[in-house]
Amino acid sequence: MDQPITYSDAGVNIDAANRATEKIKELARSTFNARTLSEIGSFGGMFDGSFPRMSRPVLVASADGVGTKLKIAFLTGTHNTIGRDLVNHCVNDILVQGARPLFFLDYIATGVLAPDVVAGIVEGITVGCRENGCVLLGGETAEMPGFYAEGEYDVAGFIVGVVDREKVIDGKRVVPGDTVLALPSSGLHTNGYSLARKLFFEVAGYEVNTHLSAVGATVGAALLAEHRSYLNAMDGLLDTGQIKGLAHITGGGLLENIPRILPAGTSVAIARGTWPVLPIFTLMQEIGSIQDAEMYRTFNMGVGLVIITSPQDAEAIQSHFGRRDEQCYEIGRVIEGNREVLIG
Repeated sequence: MDQPITYSDAGVNIDAANRATEKIKELARSTFNARTLSEIGSFGGMFDGSFPRMSRPVLVASADGVGTKLKIAFLTGTHNTIGRDLVNHCVNDILVQGARPLFFLDYIATGVLAPDVVAGIVEGITVGCRENGCVLLGGETAEMPGFYAEGEYDVAGFIVGVVDREKVIDGKRVVPGDTVLALPSSGLHTNGYSLARKLFFEVAGYEVNTHLSAVGATVGAALLAEHRSYLNAMDGLLDTGQIKGLAHITGGGLLENIPRILPAGTSVAIARGTWPVLPIFTLMQEIGSIQDAEMYRTFNMGVGLVIITSPQDAEAIQSHFGRRDEQCYEIGRVIEGNREVLIG
């Protein structure tokens, strides 16, 4: 063989990876704080682990992705919002146990590395980290030729937060008679996209640029609506002891996420019509003639976070959100039962 084979001949462009890494370093530094003890590019990210204001600090960790919402990013060429969705999803997952985020790690994998696309993804991640007071401590960008379709990638996030042990929110204090409150979602968030894509693109035959009059946006814009973080809305409530349980309404919808925080002997009864179901969910149900039970176990139906509290604390919590111009709906109550959700 006259010409020596290089890594580039196998489809991996080290120079492109280095250019992407330099941009990532610049973006990540914008999230650093005084507790950040390492630079992007170290083998491991270092973070100050002292918590002098906490008597018994508990670390809370979670990992997640954004599912096939990525397909909408590919179709629209919009790559700078997915990262924010990812961070917000992970923040909410540890928030429900009372934890505030400390640092975040990302994993991006693609067939052929496009530095501008990777930079767009990381830009969204850094925006999400800054908004949530979270450090982007490190991550991995993997170029794997032949593994992903052209122009496609996958992204995952890993978050670590902290809560004082005596302030952990775990649902153990929930009892029949408690009040169930809800904060609204901004759309599908990051769940139910396989069904949503089938409904809009296969059943209805829409394109990403098709305008949905009922929603007031194109299909692409409606499906890329951000996955909200509830951290700032909850600021000032987490340490009060008024919240008995929090549920992030992700995959499985209301029917499968609320039972995750219910103690034995309890269920939740939810009343229809007590919160506004977003138009996009009504439209999808009409397109596919989908039964109610399927909608409620697939989509969030306009509810992003569920709060369980005692009736005597419900008014104070609603007042808290009112002062922040945040909508909060009373949607049901805790009843005796076998850890299920009844919607009537």
